[in-house]
Formats: sequence, C-alpha cells, structure tokens
Amino acid sequence: MGAAAVAGTGLVLAPSTALGRFGNITPIVGSDSDMPALLGGPKAHPGSFPSWPFYDGSEEQALIDAIKSGRWGRLDGNLTAQFEAEYAQMMGMKHSLAVANGTTALYTMMGAIGVGPGDEVIIPVYTFVATYNVVVLNYALPILVDTDIETFQIDPQKMEQAITPATKVLIPVHMGGLPANLDQIMAIAQKRNLPVIEDACQAPGSEWKGKKVGSYGIGGAFSFQSTKNLNSGEGGAIITDNKDFIDTCYRFHNQGQGNRGMSYSPGQGGTRATNGRITEFQANILRAQMARLIAQDKRRSRNIAYLNNLFKDIPGITPAKLYDGVTNVSYHLYMFRYDKAHFAGMTRDRFIRALGAEGVATWAGYGRLNKEPYVTGLAKNKHYLKFYGEKTMKEWLERNHCPQNDKLTSEESLWFGQTMFLGSTRDMDQIAEAVRKIQKNASQLKN
Repeated sequence: MGAAAVAGTGLVLAPSTALGRFGNITPIVGSDSDMPALLGGPKAHPGSFPSWPFYDGSEEQALIDAIKSGRWGRLDGNLTAQFEAEYAQMMGMKHSLAVANGTTALYTMMGAIGVGPGDEVIIPVYTFVATYNVVVLNYALPILVDTDIETFQIDPQKMEQAITPATKVLIPVHMGGLPANLDQIMAIAQKRNLPVIEDACQAPGSEWKGKKVGSYGIGGAFSFQSTKNLNSGEGGAIITDNKDFIDTCYRFHNQGQGNRGMSYSPGQGGTRATNGRITEFQANILRAQMARLIAQDKRRSRNIAYLNNLFKDIPGITPAKLYDGVTNVSYHLYMFRYDKAHFAGMTRDRFIRALGAEGVATWAGYGRLNKEPYVTGLAKNKHYLKFYGEKTMKEWLERNHCPQNDKLTSEESLWFGQTMFLGSTRDMDQIAEAVRKIQKNASQLKN
C-alpha cells in the first residue's frame, strides 16, 4: 500500500506494557513466553498494528486539485459529481448522492419518504446511536428490536413481531460490515408493504448473494467517518436505483432545491429540508481512498479467515456467524463472543485487560441501547409526552425489551478494529497466542 500512516485515531490502541506486581498473585512457573504479560511476561504481540488512515501522494494531490479548482462546494464544483458516479458504479447502482455524513444519509432518506410524528421506525437495539437519533429527530417512535446473538444482527422474526399499523419503515443495520439476513427482512417488508432503508454505514462492499448491501431496500446509507474503511474524516452517501427517490433525497439535502448549481429556486418539492452537502475536498479524498479499498478488503478477509481457523482450537472464543446468503464481507469490525466458563470464570473486563497487556487491543463494543438514559429519557421528553401521551410512552419502554442483546452486551461481546487485519498472518498468530496464553493461565489472572 506504500502509505504513510497517521497514528492516534483511537481504533488502534497502544496497550500498556507489562503491569508489574499484582498483590499476592502466585507467580507462574514455566518459560517466560508462557507467562502472561499482565504478570510480567513478554507480550505475545510486541509490535504494533497498522494505524489509520492510510494515505500517500494521491490524497495530497486530490486536496491540491480541489483547492486549485477554486470551486470548493458541490454546487459550483464537479468533483462530488465524479465521486458519485464512481461510487454508484462500484456499488452496482444507477445513482449515488454524497452527503455530509452517514447520519445525514439516513436522515435524508427518512425525509424523502416522509417519516414524522405518529410513525414508528423499526431499528436494531445493537447499533450505533445515530440510527436511533435520526428517528427521534423526526419525532417518530424508534422501536428497538432484539439481536440474533450468534450473528450480532437484528433478529428478523422479532422485527416482524414488532410491526404495527403505525410502522413506517424498517431499518436493518449491517453491523461491523456483516450483512443482516436480507432474504428474511425483504420478505417481511414485501409481505407488509413497507419500505426498507439499509444502514450500511459500516459495510461498503459487503454483499448478499453477489449484490452489494445497501442495494436491496429503497436506499442504502454509508458513512465515511474517520474510522470507516472508506474514509474522508466525515462524509456519507446514499445509493439507489430509483431516480425519483434520489431526486427527492437531493432536494431534501439541498434546502428543498433540486437545481444542481448555485441559482436559488426555493420550493421545488416538499415542505421540509436541510443542508447535508459534502465538500469537494472530501469527495476528492474519497476518490483517492477508493483506489485501495478493494485491496484492503481482500487483505482483511484473508487475515480474518486465517484467525477464524486459529480460533477453532480455542474453546470460549466464537466469531460472529455469517448468514448463508453472505458472499462478501467488508469487515469494519471483527465481532466475537467470549465465554468466561472456558477461562476459569475470568470476567470479560479482566480478559480485555489481560489481552491489552499482550499488545492486542479489544473492547466490548455497543451496549444496551434500550437501557441507556439517553434513550429511556425519551419517555419523559415533553414533546413526545404532548404528542404521544404518557401511556404510549410507558408502553414504548416496555416494548423495547431485548433479553438476547442484554446477554450479549453484558457478558459476551468483544470487538477487534478493522486496521488490525491490514497486518500480516504473523499478527494473527500472535493474537491467537495471546488468547491461548491467557486461557492457560486464567486461574491466576482472573482476580
């Protein structure tokens, strides 16, 4: 990839060195290489993983070209339009609209289909909070659906059970880049005559039965935020084959105006809109980043397949399952489950600490969104109480019961970041060795 790297983005954490003495823990007898780093042994992964983002002279030239054009916004420039055409082609779609970020992509599509007060929007409980935010920004009710614990994705059966006459749209999320069960979700949508907006913000390039995710619903949302596999710091996109829909999305993200230039022509469609435009700088950086996206995805997939094979021999570590329809994964996260029963009862937090000491950063990932005060507080929001009433909001809290997600997020879920898989198979060997070392010595480490 021949790239200089910018460190300190947050995904690739620098684990601490061996942490010295821990009270009255009995030292482990054996070779130094078998001793966990948390107890003074050497790190299983003493080097560093690739940092993020990757860039080279192509990104620098992209910025220079945008600056020298003298046209820095999409309304008077042409670089955004070029990116949209290239991105649509890469995704196998007719249309793409570049926007300010992934949240804007979702918000724009919800504006285009007219989501508003009185509507219910079905989303997974296991997702980034932005999926929830775009619903409440429209004063609709977000209905949080439980997780298929083996895949970390929304449970389609529970999604169908959550549908009511007030349901306006279904929003599955392709968590970590792993596709949700699109066959079941689209069958439910067709049976109930409901539109689907795919939150594919973490999944550019992932495929279901040979077709890119984001292309199954009326539209798909993507994010180009700084941690994402395709990155311009901030940015997002919508894809669709529906010309009327993309035109409506364009108007919504452009203050209600459908014109593609700088002229002012208000009131060209709808009665509500915003400014969600991307800049020419972001669009041209994305064009440079896209040139290496496929090669990076292939490298991640090879390393993950290799690590999965190593983990088969380590009881208590279970990678997220892929549905049968998955034909390609653009891994943004490596999601896996931890069973403390195979680690002498060691808590997940203690396992995270021990693994970090080995030079392998991991974290628990998303939690119980349905129980976060930020979300439960909606039941007391004065605007929601005024429109929906206290009884409906109390019932809404009860509807958002998600026991499988509670189990997953409180005890089992763990993540590795995507940049760890841009390294070598030696890195994968060292990750597995770190886990084996911790498992072998779990009884000494667990306290």
